[in-house]
Amino acid sequence: MGRWPLVGRGPELEAFAAALADQGCRGFVVGGAAGVGKSRLAEECLERAAAAGLRVGRATASAAASAVPLGAIAHLLPVGVDLSDPVAGFAAVARALATGPGPRRWVLLIDDMHLLDPASAVLLQQLMDTGALVLVGTVRSGEPYGKAVAALWGGDAVRRVDLSVLSPQQVEELLHAVLGGPLARRSLHELSAASGGNVLYLRELVLGALSGGYLAEDGEIWHLRQGRLPGTARLAEVIGSRLADADAAGRPVLELLALCEPLALADAEVLAPPRVLAALEQAGLIRVLQDRRRSAVSLAHPLYGEVLRAALPVLRRRVLLTEQAARVEARGARRRGDLLRIAGWRLTATGTADPALLVQAAVLARHVHDYPQTVALLEALPEGHRTTATALMLGNAFFEMGRWERAEAALARAQALAVAGEEDWLAVVLVRTTNLLWSNAPLSVALVVSDAALPQTDGAGERRKLRINEGFMRVAAGLPVQGLALLEDLEPDVADAPDVNVWLRGAWMKPFALALVGRSGAAAMWAERAHAGHRQVDEHALVSHPAVQRVPLVMSLSEAGRPAEALREGERAYAELVAADSVVRVWMAVFLGRAQWLAGHPVTARRWWAEAAALARSIDHHMALCPALGGLAACAAVLGDLEAAQVTLAEHRALPAGTPGLVSAGEECLGEAWLLAARGHLGRARAVLTAGAGAARITGHHTGEMLLLTDVARLGGAKDTTSRLAELAHRCDGELAPARAQLAAALSVDDPGRLLRAADACQAAGADLLAAEAATAAAAAWRRTHHPRRASAAVGRAAVARARCEGARTPLLATAVATAALTAREREITLLAAAGNASKDIAQALALSVRTVDNHLHHAYTKLGVTTRRELAQSLAAAPPGAGPDRVHGPT
Repeated sequence: MGRWPLVGRGPELEAFAAALADQGCRGFVVGGAAGVGKSRLAEECLERAAAAGLRVGRATASAAASAVPLGAIAHLLPVGVDLSDPVAGFAAVARALATGPGPRRWVLLIDDMHLLDPASAVLLQQLMDTGALVLVGTVRSGEPYGKAVAALWGGDAVRRVDLSVLSPQQVEELLHAVLGGPLARRSLHELSAASGGNVLYLRELVLGALSGGYLAEDGEIWHLRQGRLPGTARLAEVIGSRLADADAAGRPVLELLALCEPLALADAEVLAPPRVLAALEQAGLIRVLQDRRRSAVSLAHPLYGEVLRAALPVLRRRVLLTEQAARVEARGARRRGDLLRIAGWRLTATGTADPALLVQAAVLARHVHDYPQTVALLEALPEGHRTTATALMLGNAFFEMGRWERAEAALARAQALAVAGEEDWLAVVLVRTTNLLWSNAPLSVALVVSDAALPQTDGAGERRKLRINEGFMRVAAGLPVQGLALLEDLEPDVADAPDVNVWLRGAWMKPFALALVGRSGAAAMWAERAHAGHRQVDEHALVSHPAVQRVPLVMSLSEAGRPAEALREGERAYAELVAADSVVRVWMAVFLGRAQWLAGHPVTARRWWAEAAALARSIDHHMALCPALGGLAACAAVLGDLEAAQVTLAEHRALPAGTPGLVSAGEECLGEAWLLAARGHLGRARAVLTAGAGAARITGHHTGEMLLLTDVARLGGAKDTTSRLAELAHRCDGELAPARAQLAAALSVDDPGRLLRAADACQAAGADLLAAEAATAAAAAWRRTHHPRRASAAVGRAAVARARCEGARTPLLATAVATAALTAREREITLLAAAGNASKDIAQALALSVRTVDNHLHHAYTKLGVTTRRELAQSLAAAPPGAGPDRVHGPT
């Protein structure tokens, strides 16, 4: 992997360009901490100076060279200049540089300028003063330097910029450029957090992960094997040398921080006096944070801890951990989280801890959604101290981590320990049924476990809890109408609910069901209510992270025609779920992909669905993998990447038949349909979509049925869908449903005025691709009726909308203008011909004779003014890469 691209330094490069254009500017200095990319920016500046026609040179200062006068820049000095007399010699150097071949002005890069020897600094200063030289230098923050060196960047004639570390967004941009593709958000979070945005550290972490096989691509997205960031030997050396600069008296503080950070300042002062801590802070090795009246100390960079821990002997580690645990216990362990930290330290040090402490700490870990720590604490419990409650907590933690089999084993044990009728007993049943459903078991299996509990319940309250849980399961399994009936009487507020966990489960699924049946307004209201309630009771809840309540909000807002709000709320919640490492984020990725698809943004939708698919594969979660793969294939097909679409569909078809899921009733066929459409098989694509819409109608997925029928209309079947879409538009609220119906109706009569009004409605609902298609169809209709000005205006409107569609290629966009005069059959045949299919293959695919196909093609050629299939493809601008006769018999 060669030199990395420069990312996030646009303002600094603009500052250099301004400095170079200013004849009075004598220097440009780049400051910042080690590894932030000072040298890389300076190199870019030097290259731009050379491109501008200036003479350039480069030198690197070092501690060794600083011991020799002019040692750093000796190779740049003209041959034959006598420097025994510095005054005369320096003047001679200036004359020689000014009179040499090429431009008079030089741009010289001095890397690590703070290490220059005084003689070099004085000479450079004189050259800058004469105007013969513009100095570009890098300076490491916090490093000492002499007066002669300081003078180089003093005064108004030298401009300075100071680099900070990269933001997470800039890290994402950089890694996308380096890897040639997107990175999974969890992997991005780990790399950004571990590197702290330091480019040098980030590079070594990525190189180490690549060489070790821990960072890999699945064909769509790069992802990092969790918990594996080995780095490189160079990284360890760089950090090791940085830590070696610390005073020996401060080493114990650094070691303790590596194990126990953050530390109270008082604890750090037990190991080292204030002057030593001040020196560590000055050296940039630790930082002190003030929180009201409390002061806490932590390492200045997360990788310092990795290197320090690797060097700690086992017994030294044990002593440090046990002593720190004793110190916190001696203070009374009054702060929130102290018990969790003490239990973790003692467990790490000795492999055991007091059972009561382990349970208390596990409760705290669960409440902060630290599921791996919860598991570690509970698995350390002696056998005699394991109860129904601890087994339930353990099973739930495994569930949240996506380890379904381990969760089932723990939950089965919890149910065996429980006494029927007890609160914990019913809680076990609820979590166990969910785990079964999420682990790819059929709904019937989960219902058997739930139904088996009914005879053992005592009272209407317990039976109602099981009914709410059944509603949760039926919605999750893709039966929104059935589930909504069971959730209809859910309390409107968590404060009124007799069981917090039962209410949260019902409140999570109810807005999904409402959105699926078209009641997006009520769905959004319930999703907001569920999120507020979850935040309120999170400390007492056994139901995932509060941010999961944003998933149904994303769906309801996108179906209401409010995609910008949906995406803003969804991305914010996804970041929370990534930080908590909750596997439920897979559903947020699914619905963010769906929201972007509805908005007409296939590149971004593909990115989200790839994220969802990668996570779903890692936890073997077919329920989410099914819609993710279907959507992923659809995006690839719409973007012209037919090979990727085919590969994704092959994986999709390998999933078990009847996979339950929130959005799998019909919508899973999107990939197959759009691949057929991309290959020109519009009739077969419509048939697939129509069958999917029928499946959605059976299960009550009104919004899914509308989505699929709208696609039928877009692919030439508008007359067959208008009536049903109008009926569904009356049942569904929000702006998107009527916009879909309006588009289909306008396409069915090919009325340009109605098409433009449909484009307006689709645009108002945030459906960019639908708006672009409607305006494009309107332009074709105006042109056909000989209204060129109106046609041009519609083309302009279509272009504005299309520019937001990320390169989407649909039959309606590709052919509406070029084939305005063609019949539906001629259009279908020309699409197949443009894709490279022979007449006999087209005839077989459409059940026509070869003569009929050729006659239709002849008529189309005449209308379009072309004579060959190559010209036809160019006219339609729709020849997908790799399409050919062997692809006529595509997937069905």
